[in-house]
Amino acid sequence: MAQRGDRHTRTLRYLDLSKRLPDEWRNLGRVLRLEEEELDVISQNNPNDVTERCHQVLVKWDRKFGKPPLDEVDRALRRLGRADLASHVVCTDVADLLARQLKETYRSRCSRVQPIPYIRDKYCSVDQVFTEVGIQYRYGRNDSWKTLNSYCDILTEAKGDSRIQIIEGEPGYGKSTLALQLAYDWCNDVLKSTLGQTDILVVLNLREIGETKSIAEAILKSLLPEDSPITETDVEQLLENRDLKTIILFDSYDEYPDQHSEGNFVAKILEEKILRHTHVVLITRSSCTPAKCAPHTGQIKLTGFDESAREKYVRKAVTKGDEQATRRLLQAFKSNPILRDICQAPLFTVIYAHAAHEEQLFQEISSVTEFFEYILKCFHSHALKKCEFKREQEELKYYAIYHDKLDEVAYELLAGENQQLIRKRNDLIKELGNGLYQACVDTGILIEEEVLDHKYALGNEPYSIQVRFYHKLLCEWFASHHLVKLVKDHASHDPTVNMDPYDLQCLFRFACGLDSNAASKVTQLLKKKKDGYRFAILCALEQRGNGTNIGLDEVRDLMSVTVDIHSWDSRLLQRTTVQLLELASGNEIPIACLHLKGCVSEAVTAGGYILLNSGLHVPPSSTLETIEITQEDLDIPEEKMIELLAYAEECEKLRKMTLKKCLLPLTVPAEQILPSLKTRNIEVLLLSLEELVYHLNLIQGKWVKHGSGTARIGRVDLYSSNMDEHEWRVRELTRASAAGIPIAGVDIAERSPVADQSGSSLALSSQLSLPILSTLQRLEIWDGGRRMDNTEVVGILSYTAQCTAVKDLWSKGQMSRKRRVSPGNIEPGAVNSGNIG
Repeated sequence: MAQRGDRHTRTLRYLDLSKRLPDEWRNLGRVLRLEEEELDVISQNNPNDVTERCHQVLVKWDRKFGKPPLDEVDRALRRLGRADLASHVVCTDVADLLARQLKETYRSRCSRVQPIPYIRDKYCSVDQVFTEVGIQYRYGRNDSWKTLNSYCDILTEAKGDSRIQIIEGEPGYGKSTLALQLAYDWCNDVLKSTLGQTDILVVLNLREIGETKSIAEAILKSLLPEDSPITETDVEQLLENRDLKTIILFDSYDEYPDQHSEGNFVAKILEEKILRHTHVVLITRSSCTPAKCAPHTGQIKLTGFDESAREKYVRKAVTKGDEQATRRLLQAFKSNPILRDICQAPLFTVIYAHAAHEEQLFQEISSVTEFFEYILKCFHSHALKKCEFKREQEELKYYAIYHDKLDEVAYELLAGENQQLIRKRNDLIKELGNGLYQACVDTGILIEEEVLDHKYALGNEPYSIQVRFYHKLLCEWFASHHLVKLVKDHASHDPTVNMDPYDLQCLFRFACGLDSNAASKVTQLLKKKKDGYRFAILCALEQRGNGTNIGLDEVRDLMSVTVDIHSWDSRLLQRTTVQLLELASGNEIPIACLHLKGCVSEAVTAGGYILLNSGLHVPPSSTLETIEITQEDLDIPEEKMIELLAYAEECEKLRKMTLKKCLLPLTVPAEQILPSLKTRNIEVLLLSLEELVYHLNLIQGKWVKHGSGTARIGRVDLYSSNMDEHEWRVRELTRASAAGIPIAGVDIAERSPVADQSGSSLALSSQLSLPILSTLQRLEIWDGGRRMDNTEVVGILSYTAQCTAVKDLWSKGQMSRKRRVSPGNIEPGAVNSGNIG
């Protein structure tokens, strides 16, 4: 304990001094007998941080001379003319020391990113490869999804009043890279970051801390150096300190070994049983979110790369100024719908872009299975180039073909009720054999990680080597081979019984793509699962990579009737439907009608696509004939309406677009409507109040009553407490009045409808305004029994008088004691003298 106390004292003393004389760090080093070469190294390692240079001078001196007495530091300070700092009271700011040591750990991790898994000797800093993905957020499950402009706003705008946030995304969507980038921003005081005022940022990879009893223990053993003087008690006190701004970020919850253990510390934090005041962010796969969380937990969804993000990454990390190579890569993504869909996952964009660029090989991809076969070839090709001896090459080639034992291990990892994707190295070597194991490590398929062994015996090495697949999708690839074997061997049980297609989409598609006989059996199993029918068709289409047209007849049948995407559809079903739409378009199969029901994002469109709340994108289709959007809470402002019309123009065969219950602009700038759209005479229809239909005059940009016959709107009440419904009705009343359509009546149930004396509009308690309705015939107001003053009465009467078609004004309440008032019979003098009601 004395030794630990001395180390604690030394560390804090050095930390304190480094903050007090940073500009004199080199002279201090010279006085403490350090060589100029040593000082140059310290300068090079800390180019922009003189405080850290001073700290490293003291640490270097301490280690070089074997922890000499601190009196020597006092003598050195006196020689420098800083006797005021000699024997200075040691700083006890443990929080500052914790932050410093955390940053040292994060800097090391952020500088050792491997963007390409099979190139093991190529490292870069996370900021050199990080590219923003699409992000959506909402404050609660009942809120609608909103689009976030930048990852920098995750901890502020997307947080709202939430103390706990969950970031979810599919495999390969950049979740762990985002966690590293946030750590990088904090370490380097990145200006655009919102972490500048954060005192302590804890970033824990939950995959590495199984069987850890507390968060303090996890921080101490996985984030701090072994010789750190900080104790578990120190960490616990700091995390409980409300004067410190602390953020805890848990990464890889989906791979957390203890997530199903009763009372694990992560669950206690999420359920607000401990650390109730701390801001907590948890990152996980979409299919593996915690079952229990505190109320008002904020949700964030990573939606992957769109075309713009892909281009940014290619330019930033791959081609680096080579415009010809950039165009070649982007064209490969754009021209292939299968590749474009797969590469919505940033991981696949990274692997394909680097592989295609370096190998100058742009393979035509017609299925997900083909894509992965291509990727595995890249893994093995690079590993073969590294082999020095022919025997090594022969072994790698052999194991590239014969990997049955690895297939079985991968299947067992995914088929269990609780997926555990990590194995101990020695156990795995016993199962695979040393040859296959080493081949997988050499190619980058398996990754070795040193993790804390919580069961180690005193005196033994506290760390052990655990092994995992580079990515879960690689695990699915090898597991699919074993699934093929099981279904072909007529397994007595359903080998997919514990497998969720939503969680393991690629596994099922791989299995169907690998073997045609297995494909028919797998698709039959899928059709029995929830939302499995369309997904089964998609899986069957994997056989098209083998030159067949299997599944296209089923796609043709599916597209011959209305294809619905509902808000309540699972993401698997939505994604499958979008993929089938793209396949139909790519094979020139007519799509009769696409109906989007309550599933369109608040952002409506981006990059020429329609955005869904699930984060998916619906691209334009060359064979789509009709599209319908029905959504009560969807506000489509003028600029988004123009983008929606541009989307329609991209759909070459589109004849009709129908919008129902959406909040649409009253007019659309005619000059911004594409000329080609005007010549095609596409019908853009709006279904309004009482099934009244308008069409958009594309020449004038105005909504006109659709069809022949007389149109009339009956009585419309504005009693609804639903704000979206209220706003929609007001907008449609305004549209009807502008189109000259008679409105039988409007009933307003308001405690305080207010109009100024000019009566230009009627302000409702919902903060909406009802404008002058020139075709309104009757207005009825219930004022809730509140006695109106003279100004309010005059304002309402003035408003009614300007609605020139009004024949009757009825007021229930204090305004007129339920008397009928005919505006045409009101004497101006009576109004002005306040003799009504």
